Amino acid sequence: MNHKLLVILLSLEVAMIRAFLLPLQRSLPRRYRNRHYSGSSTNKQSNTAGTSSSLSQKRQKEPVMYPPPPGPEDFPDWAYEPRDFFRFEILHESTKSGARVGRIHTPHGIVDTPGFVAVATNAALKGVDFRDAAKAGQQLVFANTYHLMLHPGADIIEQAGGIHKWTNRMDRPFITDSGGFQVFSLAYGSVHEELSSKGELKRSNSKARRGSSQDVHGENAVKVTEDGAYFKSYRDGSKFLLTPESTVTNQKKIGADIIIPLDELPGYYVEHDRLVESVERTHRWEARSLKEHLKNVKQQAMYCVVHGGVDFELRKKSVDYLTSLPFDGFGIGGSLGNGREELKQLLSWLMPMFDEGDRKKKPRHLLGIADEESIRNAVPLGVDTLDSCYPTRLARHSTVFSRHGQFHLRSRPCKTAFGVPIDDKCSCSTCQHYDRAYLWHLYRANEQVAVSLSAIHNIHYMNDMMTIIRQQIMRNEI
Repeated sequence: MNHKLLVILLSLEVAMIRAFLLPLQRSLPRRYRNRHYSGSSTNKQSNTAGTSSSLSQKRQKEPVMYPPPPGPEDFPDWAYEPRDFFRFEILHESTKSGARVGRIHTPHGIVDTPGFVAVATNAALKGVDFRDAAKAGQQLVFANTYHLMLHPGADIIEQAGGIHKWTNRMDRPFITDSGGFQVFSLAYGSVHEELSSKGELKRSNSKARRGSSQDVHGENAVKVTEDGAYFKSYRDGSKFLLTPESTVTNQKKIGADIIIPLDELPGYYVEHDRLVESVERTHRWEARSLKEHLKNVKQQAMYCVVHGGVDFELRKKSVDYLTSLPFDGFGIGGSLGNGREELKQLLSWLMPMFDEGDRKKKPRHLLGIADEESIRNAVPLGVDTLDSCYPTRLARHSTVFSRHGQFHLRSRPCKTAFGVPIDDKCSCSTCQHYDRAYLWHLYRANEQVAVSLSAIHNIHYMNDMMTIIRQQIMRNEI
């Protein structure tokens, strides 16, 4: 009897404790509830909340359905007619490969193809005056809309009379990109960084320049919607929305000879479903940019940008759609593989797609890759122009090109290389006036002119190489 009484008393005590604690639990902030109390009612609430959260996540993952991008019939008939200010002339097609020699005629001069395109990020080549670049044979120069939009602003360049007057480079053509590549690089970094990190997002800097707010780089740096891409300036943290229409408006103000529509740049390691979504969005964006461009052409040509990563079917879909629209040339962009060998394989099955029908009559540009090995791999497959900051970037690190391979001017052997130019067959002003020993001294003394002299040589070397390649194609040796 005493034992039964004891059990009854304990049960009453537990019930009283629960009755006392339950109101206290309900008065706690939501984030502290259900952590230490495991009554059946609270478990039920927790399970219900978990189910609700799971359903919410499923709803969020459901893809939004967009209408298909406009077709060829949605653009005016006159847009498909030849331009009187821009044309591509094929001079010779190799009998040995897909290589070809041609000329791109623009309002500000001719571009011989295959041709190297130097990158002038802020409308200036790093360490090289445009006059020296012209003497080195540089024709087409690539400027970045993203950087020019942030500083000094497209309006300022327009007030100056456009990029040609602003830079006093009236007799040579410019090409500008949409700014999309740089915007998406805020999240993933450079192509090298994205590949090295296997697609990990960049870590947000603690502070942007001039003490501005966080999230200029990293996971929160870029927000993509159907309208466009939201991002913050790396200069002062101010917010921008880059749309298919606004990039064209900015490029109109800048006034380059060739402009690029807005595209989205997913990384190499992106999931397939995400890549499909990105390609479809890029098609819609590029069509919107093209429509905006055709409202006021202003003697500018527009190249499309073919996407699809290393996926054959997506690349073919992109080529088939974009080449059906009235673009003036074809850009090859997006993720182009994890190294030179994969790029070569990609181009080997991609480039023949541009030989079908009238596609062959338009120029093809490989975006962002133009090291010597990649050029020698791409040209026989039918690439006409390639851009890169490779020559000037390497010059900043004392690396120079020669017919015997690259080497560093800061290296010990150069210290006493008296009377030995960088390349004994080079006719650039650097090789004609200075030897390796003096250049070694300039680098070791941290003299800025060392970078300039090396960059002039590297740009001259690249253009000399392209001249030789064109001659070899004309002889069907490539």
